[in-house]
Amino acid sequence: MRKIGAGEILLFLTLLLLILGLTWLTAAWLFHRLPPSEFRGILTAAAGIFLTYAYALLAYRGFLLIMPLREGEIAASSKNEIGYHVYLLFYLILFYPLMRSGFVPVPLMRLIYQALGAHLGENTYSSGIILDPPLVHIGANTIVGQYALLVPHVIEGERLAHYRIRIGNNVTIGAHAVVLSGVTIGDNAIVATGAIVSKNSRIGTNEVWGGVPAKRLRAGNAGE
Repeated sequence: MRKIGAGEILLFLTLLLLILGLTWLTAAWLFHRLPPSEFRGILTAAAGIFLTYAYALLAYRGFLLIMPLREGEIAASSKNEIGYHVYLLFYLILFYPLMRSGFVPVPLMRLIYQALGAHLGENTYSSGIILDPPLVHIGANTIVGQYALLVPHVIEGERLAHYRIRIGNNVTIGAHAVVLSGVTIGDNAIVATGAIVSKNSRIGTNEVWGGVPAKRLRAGNAGE
């Protein structure tokens, strides 16, 4: 695994200080405009948490506009590596704990994943964890089961790369399943509970896959 450099940490900390500064200014402004009551402090604290994440999402999306996550291999000491490491600090420090907590309701997590850049079709929800959301595309009426994991990145020693995960419509990803980088899953497919879908696998329409590593358990209907 590559080391995150001091410059990348400094850039992230600068953005974090900006986020916290804006949060403090906005919360202080709200505090002085709320009517005096025993709940004013509680309301201000709750607003502070909400504002921190709201400003963090704005900073995160603004940063990705300048230095987007790209598919392919990431060369050492390249601009893409710098962008990835700053993105990673955003994700690990601010957003990943939110996903791991299990505290956020699934319908709200859908909105958060969309804000983080994931493409989620109509009536699609995840109670699992989507890493690198800008590189995940999921169709309509699909469910990602509890504690399932979608991993579009490759970290193998010094190797670092990203490959998009594409999932179709009406797909079921079972609880605790893992879908690795470069995987494509067709419409109406099922990935069984606890399965690990290897990098660059292609799961066809209506197929059922399971096991470690996952293999096809049932083919699609004839003629498809």
